[in-house]
Amino acid sequence: MLFPLLWLIGTAFKSPTENIFQFPPQLLPSQPTFQNFVTVWQTNPFGRYLFNSTLIAVLTVGLNVLFCSLAAYPLARLNFRGKDAIFSGIVSTIMIPFQIVMIPLYVLTVQLGLRNTYLGIIFPSIASAFGIFLLRQAFQGVPKELEEAARMDGCSEQGIWWFVMLPAIRPALVTLAIFVFIGSWSDFLWPLIVVDRQEYYTLPLGVALLAGTFSLDWRLIAAGSVISIAPILIFFLFMQRYIVPTDSGSGVKG
Repeated sequence: MLFPLLWLIGTAFKSPTENIFQFPPQLLPSQPTFQNFVTVWQTNPFGRYLFNSTLIAVLTVGLNVLFCSLAAYPLARLNFRGKDAIFSGIVSTIMIPFQIVMIPLYVLTVQLGLRNTYLGIIFPSIASAFGIFLLRQAFQGVPKELEEAARMDGCSEQGIWWFVMLPAIRPALVTLAIFVFIGSWSDFLWPLIVVDRQEYYTLPLGVALLAGTFSLDWRLIAAGSVISIAPILIFFLFMQRYIVPTDSGSGVKG
């Protein structure tokens, strides 16, 4: 599993005189150089690609966590007619491949005037059935005593959702944020369809352009790929410390 990643990083630092396809492969470059990264950064607007990917990923994570938690809370904690049928219908959409809804989704995006816009890229990912399912299960694990105590203190349903429930399911929120961030950052198909102006390109589209720009110079393509995946690794390393069990039940007598 780690070998392709190590080969990619090693290739990104190899000089033009080294054979990157030798067998057995040499992962560590004998003459390390940063020139591949400098060339990629100077000949392509990777700064713009990085800004686009960061903006789209951050907005997608924020909207997904917001809308999924708003949908999951009533499905987990409130009683109303048709709740189970609605939840079953939402979960069943997980089985539908994106390629099936891709064309009608593109037509809708064009009709809304969202083509070649950031919102057009974010539009299909502002909520997900997986996120609703994950947060619903997390909400169901919160002790009812916390909710009842907040309601006795005069807290509204919105206040219970914001001040009691969301802090209690922080690990699930962080888990969802990581999945959504990685999915949004690495998404290639939808941005390729909905965007044809280079100023809106994300990093995956920018890396794909390197194949034609440098006529398959794998050193430069590897350097662009390392630039593309580095923020994902940094984001995961920063967020993983928040994936810890919460003390949501510590104040409840057993």
